[in-house]
Amino acid sequence: MSRRMARPAALAASAALLTGGLLAAAVPTATAAPAKYSQSAAEKALKRAGVTWVSSGRCSNRKNGRCTSFEQINRSTVAGVIDFKKTSKCAVTITAGTEKGHASGTYSHWNGYKVDIKLSSCVNSYITHKLKYVGERKGDRAKQYKSPSGNIYAREGSHWDVTYYRGSR
Repeated sequence: MSRRMARPAALAASAALLTGGLLAAAVPTATAAPAKYSQSAAEKALKRAGVTWVSSGRCSNRKNGRCTSFEQINRSTVAGVIDFKKTSKCAVTITAGTEKGHASGTYSHWNGYKVDIKLSSCVNSYITHKLKYVGERKGDRAKQYKSPSGNIYAREGSHWDVTYYRGSR
């Protein structure tokens, strides 16, 4: 079959698949909700990677602001924390997850995009020396650093407020 004849045949086949809903199902949409973890699944993944966490209330109830919860955290957020630990070679301790009590918005703690990471000399040095400084955040003037994959590490008073737009550090 010549190249000229193959093109219309391929277009006709694609149209038939699209009409039947088969082609559309194979193409992920950009607005699909991110995959989520349950509390126990997130804990298991983080523990296996050597990431620790603390809770001032010694609990994981998502509806209690004194707890550190991972319920409904994005899988890509957990992957980002694990990747950050591996790449930085630092001990990483999460101090906040998806529990209530944080600022709202699309890329919020509650929606699974953010965690707070405990300050340490290793974590601080890695972020400030290996990531790109992108200026102060409006409102609280927290210094922000951007990873190669676009995630933002903002230095708040007692911790790093990290927004994982993508799974890698």
